[in-house]
Amino acid sequence: MSFRVVRSSKFRHVFGQALKREQCYDNIRVSKSSWDSTFCAVNPKFLAIIVESAGGGAFIVLPHNKVGRIAADHALVGGHKGPVLDIAWCPHNDNVIASGSEDCVVKVWQIPDGGLSRTLTEPVVDLVYHQRRVGLVLWHPSALNVLLTAGSDNLIVVWNVGTGEVLVRIDCHPDTIYSACWNWDGSQLVTTCKDKKIRILNPRNGEVLNEALAHEGSKATRAIFLRHGLIFTTGFNRSSERQYSLRAPDALGDPIVMVDLDTSNGVMFPLYDPDTNLIYLCGKGDSVIRYFEVTPEHPYVHYISQFQTPDSQRAIGMMPKRGCDVSTCEVARFYRLNNGGLCQVISMTVPRKSELFQEDLYPDTLADEASISAEDWISGVDTDPQLISLKDRVFLVQGGYVSQAQSTTLTVTKKSNVLDKMAPKSGGPKSLSASTGGSAGASANGSPVTVNNGTGAGGGGSTSPANNGTQQITIGGVSEQQFGELRTKFEEEFRKLKAIIVKHENRIRSLEATVKAMTDRGLTEVDGGLAPAAVAASAGTSPSPAPSSLPPASDDGTQPPAAGGADGGGGGHYRNSTLEPDEV
Repeated sequence: MSFRVVRSSKFRHVFGQALKREQCYDNIRVSKSSWDSTFCAVNPKFLAIIVESAGGGAFIVLPHNKVGRIAADHALVGGHKGPVLDIAWCPHNDNVIASGSEDCVVKVWQIPDGGLSRTLTEPVVDLVYHQRRVGLVLWHPSALNVLLTAGSDNLIVVWNVGTGEVLVRIDCHPDTIYSACWNWDGSQLVTTCKDKKIRILNPRNGEVLNEALAHEGSKATRAIFLRHGLIFTTGFNRSSERQYSLRAPDALGDPIVMVDLDTSNGVMFPLYDPDTNLIYLCGKGDSVIRYFEVTPEHPYVHYISQFQTPDSQRAIGMMPKRGCDVSTCEVARFYRLNNGGLCQVISMTVPRKSELFQEDLYPDTLADEASISAEDWISGVDTDPQLISLKDRVFLVQGGYVSQAQSTTLTVTKKSNVLDKMAPKSGGPKSLSASTGGSAGASANGSPVTVNNGTGAGGGGSTSPANNGTQQITIGGVSEQQFGELRTKFEEEFRKLKAIIVKHENRIRSLEATVKAMTDRGLTEVDGGLAPAAVAASAGTSPSPAPSSLPPASDDGTQPPAAGGADGGGGGHYRNSTLEPDEV
């Protein structure tokens, strides 16, 4: 007699539950682009979704409390000239988001607390280097302001967003890059490419540490680093059947696990929770979310269950653990969009009777603070991300964790780099930074920018009573007040110049009309004598009435000068300097 042993796992009974429609987001025109991206990014403050937009690319940013039907004219983030292909929230600043587009530009945006009240078109900084569309943006897990971008030019570029400069340029892929993922401490990078290979790279110099065939199918593949170093991939076999695999970094060509799933055509996106080692597989066009648990025991990747919906999904985003509701034992939350414009909120919950904090479900999770700076990382320092405990934290009504740190603003300090070759943008002076303590930034033409918002001393800044809490901006050694005075002076000069031009135009038109009238009436000198009109006047006969084309009286109330002068010399004489007729 055989007994079937049930595997012991605290996540074996995880189930998904969709929130009511009034707690979801409706009337969202999700992008129709065929690019393989999730089109959605979530953090504890905002929900961002790439939307269909005419005249360029845009995405919508919604606070979590703005549920229900979204107005068709809701404010967007719309500074791209081409469709937006990928977006990603900064893990160390919940108000900063990066976007890549078909216009070959990566833009970094600052979203104000409470969301947008009008369409945002001015980014904090433009990152220009790629020659073709940018389809992937990815933040470093532990280093501040380090951003990875990949484009259809087969290049991977690592940026220091704080200075707007390129740190690393990686050119080792012969074809389109499908995906990229940092490992736990950001010391390595795993990528998948259209040449069907998976590569492990050194992100500081672009060296290929290992490479192997990922999946035999020609369709897009995905790869992610798990917390303990293993690599999880999704792709297709030769028969176009979807499959997933688990691999060790030192043996990429020999998968630990390779499992066929189904025959659907949609690319599967693996969404990973490092705290629970749960992997959620969400395919574009699917109506199901499958979830697995990775363990050290065979078969290593254990199927748990799936969440089924009646409609197919167009985009999907996963909330970081900081935004989950620990009071209901929620271990994951998904924001799933269908083709009808509904963004459905799905909560993954572990059933527990106790209402106390479940420490086994919530180990210390990723914090919203960076471990090292970009300069330290590029110099060779590797550090694990900062962790926080979700116990005894302050939560929103919907269960999101609220950071106790004051909201900071992204600071950009331009250095000499390839961006300096760009032509300066037209328009008035603009600030590219706004720190809470008078930090240094950069203007559009690369000149230094200093911002002090009056919150205290920092970076050499101070608060004066005259500021009254307002920002003092200094660009190129000129204060904001001096800029205002210069602008007023220039506007006054432009106004005077415009008035002079208009006045001369009116005088020219008047003179042209006078000459035309003189020609029409035959007012010409004949052998040095008087014109016929003057002869008629001397004979006591009245001349013919003036034509309607004659100009009106001048500004001082006098009529335009007659053709005959007082000296009896025939037609009027004109001064060349002012183009005015002589006094008669």
